[in-house]
Amino acid sequence: MKKKQTVQILSYMGWNCTTSTTTTVSTTFTSPQPLSSPAMAPTISVPVPAPNSWDITDYVVNQGHGVKGLSEMKLPSLPMQFIQPLEERIDASKVVTEECIPVIDMACLDDPKVAELICDAAEKWGFFQIVNHGVPIAVLEDVKEATHRFFALPGSEKRKYSKENSSTNSVRFGTSFTPQAEKSLEWKDYLSLFYVSDDEASTLWPSVCKDQALEYMKRSQVVIRKLLEVLMRRLNVKEIDEKKESLLMGSMRINLNYYPICPNPELTVGVGRHSDVSTLTVLLQDDIGGLYVRGVVHDSWVHVPPVKGSIVINIGDALQIMSNGRYKSVEHRVIANGSSNRVSVPIFVNPRPSEIIGPLPEVIEEGGEEPLYKQVLYSDYVKHFFRKAHDGKNTVEFAKI
Repeated sequence: MKKKQTVQILSYMGWNCTTSTTTTVSTTFTSPQPLSSPAMAPTISVPVPAPNSWDITDYVVNQGHGVKGLSEMKLPSLPMQFIQPLEERIDASKVVTEECIPVIDMACLDDPKVAELICDAAEKWGFFQIVNHGVPIAVLEDVKEATHRFFALPGSEKRKYSKENSSTNSVRFGTSFTPQAEKSLEWKDYLSLFYVSDDEASTLWPSVCKDQALEYMKRSQVVIRKLLEVLMRRLNVKEIDEKKESLLMGSMRINLNYYPICPNPELTVGVGRHSDVSTLTVLLQDDIGGLYVRGVVHDSWVHVPPVKGSIVINIGDALQIMSNGRYKSVEHRVIANGSSNRVSVPIFVNPRPSEIIGPLPEVIEEGGEEPLYKQVLYSDYVKHFFRKAHDGKNTVEFAKI
């Protein structure tokens, strides 16, 4: 079903970039699967238990078929291993349709009013979309197509990049998030690529997607740095020198995510409630939709509609900690879909693993604030995140004083 949603693009247009305007555009996208409230009992077929002769978890996780393999089997109902408890399924009554995250035109980034929009969005929402960002549309389309190509490979090929078989920790194919720690699995497959160097990527990343993933990362570098410069200025940081660069963007990881058609999408999740551990996340989504972020109103959720040519930016835990809570790393989730295969491609811009993260001196000393967070080794923070299932905003408690 096609659905129209009005999205406000905040822009400052004009040849000299001094005239402020607000442009409203209508974007057409494929609506995500309708949500059903937990209060209403959906009509579904009874979930099929795994036969003794067939261990679904082993088939999906260990054998490398992923949930894509299950989806292609056209199962009549969702296997029990993927059924989420009621409290982890999105409640339609809590979805706010009157609000949407800002969509910011980056064409005149030097205009102080555009910088103000970016910082305000980071403080209020923790999420915003950007257009006219300088990354060519062809590059965005190419990496989405490359994602589909990788997941179209036979299971035996994808399995070469699993935790057990990959020749490097920098390349990892998997399913769900942390299956060994999860009571219920998430309906998602992924390929995670940690960037070390062009040479390593050329040698070790899968050939069907490495060029496109690298190009997307490289073309995004300029806008990533510009966004960080803008966000830092509000925190009294005058420039991003070599030391700050290592702290803010010293490492980078790109994921290719695949969310196949699900037989009972209302019973599971594509990705559970969580916030990212990054400094910034730069997310490319396709036109299917399904990303929800925690709203400003308590306990509400807001859909992030796909806007053609846009990139979604969200603040990660590392920047929330460094800003002493001024910028918000917001809880978000992805619903499963019963009619379309969805892909997304996030770039996680992170501190170098050996960096110590904590409130920036410029925030504490010049701003006169009391620190809300302790100093934490970033690699320890990341390990804490990955050793457990998705659990909302609980990871950031690890760093609180």
